[in-house]
Amino acid sequence: MFLVLFFVTISFLLLVLRILYKTSVIHIFVKGLRSLGDKFHAYQSYRIPQHNENYQENQLYHKISIYLNSLLATIDDDSDFTNLFSGSSKSNDISLHFDDNQIVHDKFFSARVSWTNEESEKEGCTSRSFVLRIRKNDKRRVLRQYLQHILSVADEVEQKKKEIKLYMNLEQGNRRWRSIPFTHPATFDTVVMDSDLKNKFKSDLEQFVKSKQYYHRLGRVWKRSYLLCGPAGTGKTSFVAAMARFLCYDVYDIDMSKVLDDSDLKTLLLQTTCKSLIVIEDFDKFFDGKSSTAVSLSGMLNFMDGIESCCGEERVMVFTMSGKEEVDQAVMRPGRIDVHVQFPLCDFSGFKNMASSYLGVKDHKLFPQLEEIFQSGASLSHAEIGEIMISNRNSPSRALKSVITALQSNVGGQRLSESSSGRSRSDEASEPAASVFCRESVHTVREFRKLYGLLKMGSRRKESVDLSSAEKEGSQHEVQN
Repeated sequence: MFLVLFFVTISFLLLVLRILYKTSVIHIFVKGLRSLGDKFHAYQSYRIPQHNENYQENQLYHKISIYLNSLLATIDDDSDFTNLFSGSSKSNDISLHFDDNQIVHDKFFSARVSWTNEESEKEGCTSRSFVLRIRKNDKRRVLRQYLQHILSVADEVEQKKKEIKLYMNLEQGNRRWRSIPFTHPATFDTVVMDSDLKNKFKSDLEQFVKSKQYYHRLGRVWKRSYLLCGPAGTGKTSFVAAMARFLCYDVYDIDMSKVLDDSDLKTLLLQTTCKSLIVIEDFDKFFDGKSSTAVSLSGMLNFMDGIESCCGEERVMVFTMSGKEEVDQAVMRPGRIDVHVQFPLCDFSGFKNMASSYLGVKDHKLFPQLEEIFQSGASLSHAEIGEIMISNRNSPSRALKSVITALQSNVGGQRLSESSSGRSRSDEASEPAASVFCRESVHTVREFRKLYGLLKMGSRRKESVDLSSAEKEGSQHEVQN
């Protein structure tokens, strides 16, 4: 106990002495001597720009930024203040943001160096740079070792505090990519998919990461592209998030409606980093004539495997779409799309996995009935079934009964949003499918029939039924597959 009090007292006294030193005449005198001494030394300055002439990020700038952010205890005494931020995903993480022209001092093997964060404008474009200032005598002695030290520390910090980022392209401005922390919680353990297919996919990603020398020996660009195809709500976006978490890659999500032309698409590609996941969702819309982008087919093909795609390695491209019918076959060839993954509507096997995850139910007396319904051809998306389970998570039996009702109201795998209500797919686009199941969890079967109409037994054919007739006959008919 005495030793603890002793060390606490010593620490407190040292802190008081440091505060007094910083506010004393001695401190001012020492700073003056240091400034005077600097005038008798020849200095060399090095500028490290954020981007090179091809608008690609300078990785050394990135490493230096990480290194300087780690120097919380060595901020230059001449700085009146520095901006401090806590991490948005990890509140315990504190990071620095240096103001323009703020000076930060560092020491390495008794050599004193300074860093300045500068912003400049050239030809209408704003660029940032770090400027290193070091004595010429020290430069010959420690510069190379100092830069290696920076890289080593930065790699160590990144390894300890790896935070995946989501980048989104902006419509205009010098900063085309804006990043936020990637906080999507999906992993391969939570994705509902056939276990064999999932394991094959993970093995493919692992093999790709380890294949740098193999690709180089073949004279091929070290990249891989995947097509995720399936109806909405079948888990494609969650699968992309699981890929990012599995690889620890940053995600670049390209919004094609904000891409100006072919040249702009090339620029966006060049500004992505290595070890990144480049994603274009709803890729089939690019080919159906409804896309507002000015990018041409040739521009897209060059994006996928043109000469610009070799400017950076260890990239994974992912395209998602609902169907391949309208997609130009030139897009689908190997080299542009290497792996095709089909995401079907939920089957009984996937349903059991969801029941285990969402409801904690591994077996139930209603499972045989559910299996029979699935085998008859009725199906829903994973998102639709998931919403039913979430809405009824406090009563697994009610949740399973609600799934049965929803499946029975679905003919031949047809989505509820396209049922006998007579509304078209475009009319339903503005209404989330999940809202149907929130209502189902509290409404009776008769009210459910009111909403979707009656389905004739055996024929599996939709009939247009007046809602008033449906209400009268609601107690006499059962909804079947």
